[in-house]
Amino acid sequence: MPTAPAPAFADAVASDRSLRRFLHGLPGVDTVGLEARAASLGTRSIKTTAKAYAIDLAISMIDLTTLEGADTAGKVRALGAKAVHPDPTDRTTPRTAAVCVYPDMVATAKEAVAGSDVKVASVATAFPAGRAALEVKLGDVREAVAAGADEIDMVIDRGAFLAGHYLKVYEEIVAVKEASGAARLKVIFETGELSTYDNIRRASWLGMMAGADFIKTSTGKVGVNATPANTLLMLEAVRDFRTQTGIQIGVKPAGGIRSTKDALKFLVLVNETAGSDWLDNHWFRFGASSLLNDLLMQRQKLSTGRYSGPDYVTVD
Repeated sequence: MPTAPAPAFADAVASDRSLRRFLHGLPGVDTVGLEARAASLGTRSIKTTAKAYAIDLAISMIDLTTLEGADTAGKVRALGAKAVHPDPTDRTTPRTAAVCVYPDMVATAKEAVAGSDVKVASVATAFPAGRAALEVKLGDVREAVAAGADEIDMVIDRGAFLAGHYLKVYEEIVAVKEASGAARLKVIFETGELSTYDNIRRASWLGMMAGADFIKTSTGKVGVNATPANTLLMLEAVRDFRTQTGIQIGVKPAGGIRSTKDALKFLVLVNETAGSDWLDNHWFRFGASSLLNDLLMQRQKLSTGRYSGPDYVTVD
């Protein structure tokens, strides 16, 4: 069932003033402490047996993504085939969680993954900048849903957020959630443009209060995308939100996660911060394109003892 806006926060969202009071009343972020904890957790070692499990888990959490102006139907079909069978030489390899495409490619992606449990996610709301009228954004969402999207990845209006127009951002998320219907909604903050960790915490709570099913770091289209520190902060937010409301929200770091080593660091963050309930692709995703190939190469190395190299995996 889709998540509804949390009723516990009805008073907080009654006006811009009350919403500002709530968001600015959240505990301030200890920058030094946050970054030190993220760095410390990143040094944890994972033994061979656990590493094999973690690699398979990471593969199953990937939203295999192509979001380029040069995308073609052929490229999307190839991506869908790779999502269903990431390693055609080893059918024990897990499928990815989803393929993520622009709205006009949703129907093609649905055909490519038909018969599997791979979801089709679509970016929407004038991705990646979000600079469009609300009706244009909602039309973007409805187009994707009508074509069969299982998930919608929306971008917030960062300009409105940074100007302190929190209620406008909240109401836009609520409207997109309604337009998404049964599709799960991922709300992208573009953390690299929010400037401060305090803003990332506020955006996390704002998105969850408005009914997000996932909160997502970034579009992958700016200089700073997912980092261990901003992801740790968002994991703390979903943990605390569930404690307060009983509602579990997913987290999706996206952009810049390219290696198996990096992916495993993020899984440690999940386990040590939010807990094992989030170690499932229903609640945690990686927004990535090149990450899958490195995971496949490391998986092959563990099973064969040899490092196959990039020539043994498909080019996206």
